[in-house]
Amino acid sequence: MANYLTTRLGFVPVGFGLSATAGTFAAGAALALRDVTQDSLGRRGVLAVVVAGAGLSFLLADPFIALASAAAFLLSELADFAVYTPLRRRSRLGDRRWAAAVIASNVVGAVVDTVVFLTVAFGAAAVLPATPGQLVGKAWATVAFLAVGWAVSRAVLRESVHAERA
Repeated sequence: MANYLTTRLGFVPVGFGLSATAGTFAAGAALALRDVTQDSLGRRGVLAVVVAGAGLSFLLADPFIALASAAAFLLSELADFAVYTPLRRRSRLGDRRWAAAVIASNVVGAVVDTVVFLTVAFGAAAVLPATPGQLVGKAWATVAFLAVGWAVSRAVLRESVHAERA
């Protein structure tokens, strides 16, 4: 999705007078969704999804953007994986430790994704001026993901308390 949006729409405003590639929001969501994928499918599942996503990119986007994205996606997902896995072991969905694991892994993943993507797609000269917008866009996706995760965990908790009382 990130590559498709970037190929079709180019750059979009992300707030604070900054802009980023249109796919930045989808890339940020992918970092957070990788955490859920690990919780659901395990490490091998994550790696399979990463490979499938890189392959799909070549079908949906400009080959140059797909190559930059595949490199960025692979490296950022591995960095995200390395941070999230040990932090997640000490948390439950929706608690503060879970949120800290998501935030920490997404910050690391977002920085790696941004630097690698911009360098491969647009050259090293694009990294410094484009990084703030890219990171803001990815941060919006992380905030949205955390809000949904918090709401879901609260609903599940309420439902379990209601079921215990019944």
